[in-house]
Amino acid sequence: MSDMHNVPATLLLVDDEPGILSSLNRLLRPAGYTIFTARNGREALAILEQNPVDLVLSDMRMPEMDGAKFLEQVRTNWPGTVRLLLTGYADIASTIDAINRGEIYRYIAKPWDDNDLKLIVRDALESSRLRRENARLLALTQAQNDELRDFNSQLEEKVRQRTAEIEQINSFLNLANERLKQNFLLSIKVFSGLLELRGSHIAGHSRRIAEQARQLAQHMQLDPKTAQDVFCAGLLHDIGKIGFPDGMLQKPPSRLTGEEYAHYRRHTVTGEMALMPLEELKEVGHIVRSHHERFDGQGFPDTLEGEAIPLGARILAVINDYDGLLHGALADKRIPPEQARTMLLNARGKRYDPAIVDAFIDMLSVEVKEVVPEKIIPYLDLQIGMVLARDLENREGMLLLAAGRALDVNLIRHIQTYMRREQHPPAVYIRTDKQTATNTESRTATPSDDEQKGSSPCPA
Repeated sequence: MSDMHNVPATLLLVDDEPGILSSLNRLLRPAGYTIFTARNGREALAILEQNPVDLVLSDMRMPEMDGAKFLEQVRTNWPGTVRLLLTGYADIASTIDAINRGEIYRYIAKPWDDNDLKLIVRDALESSRLRRENARLLALTQAQNDELRDFNSQLEEKVRQRTAEIEQINSFLNLANERLKQNFLLSIKVFSGLLELRGSHIAGHSRRIAEQARQLAQHMQLDPKTAQDVFCAGLLHDIGKIGFPDGMLQKPPSRLTGEEYAHYRRHTVTGEMALMPLEELKEVGHIVRSHHERFDGQGFPDTLEGEAIPLGARILAVINDYDGLLHGALADKRIPPEQARTMLLNARGKRYDPAIVDAFIDMLSVEVKEVVPEKIIPYLDLQIGMVLARDLENREGMLLLAAGRALDVNLIRHIQTYMRREQHPPAVYIRTDKQTATNTESRTATPSDDEQKGSSPCPA
């Protein structure tokens, strides 16, 4: 069909009276329309077969084929062509029949008013143009919606694929990061164990302090970062003593000479300086430096007082002295637990933070340690996937493997090689809980889960 805004509309005028066709032609041609004329329905249909027509204006009463039948065929074969009926008879039944069968846009009575007829033709063509434009826009919208739907579907698939790739990359990065953290933790444990090689009476001291300090931080419901820092500081709190002479390490502080005691008071600063290059242990270094400060301000090295002392250092002060009393590190003899607790209570507000002493005493009174199902396994019977229930240490208390470590083929080979060299090899405690049994069944000779998952540098 023609677009009125681009090319002139094409009209087909059909009437069996030449005078009426001539009158209609003269009336409508000045508007710029392209006009065809036909004297009957047969001629009109032939014209429609050969030419695109925008509007048909047909008389009602014609020989051979009346206007109703003709317009019905136009509707059937050229539904987009606008249909107008011109009638000179007051035949309501015929007009209604034409309207129903031909679905005409309007009917015009003879004689017509020229202006009315021109307006009717113009309005009919404009209405047809608007319908075509609306249909075009609807089709365009539908096509664009289809394209958008296809694009969204493709985009969702690309996003899904990209998300899966990112998740896989993140998984690899997390695995690598956890391995680094695990190795970092093992390095800290080995580092803290170096000092314990210097004297058997301090074997296991740092690990006991670290574990109990972490338990107290959790009992006090401190945030995980604080518990983590306290645990690390417990492992490393005596690292500044690494340069002490052997004889000095064997003495409790009360038996040190003046020169030795002055040296002893500097070990917290030395410990902080040793940890300073490691950014991850910055806060741990502050705790190590201050764990011999006193709540009343009489401690060292900075004579800090009250809450000016880092919280982790106040926790370590209580835990460190309690362990020292129990194992004879602060005096010439071991102190029973009840007496050690009384000594802590007597020093509330002086040497120790009262709130931390109270929390520690409360923790000791309600503490229920997890019972890990375990059994001793001969080192020659170790299998891939078994998990250590306890730290594996040598006779001097040096950490060989940490509790919770899953055994792979390489670790088993190293353990068995070490055990064969020892006259009195240490016992190997293996977990026997269901989770471990399941892991054992599904293991192959690959790196252990601990090596794959790792942990934070000093997990809380």
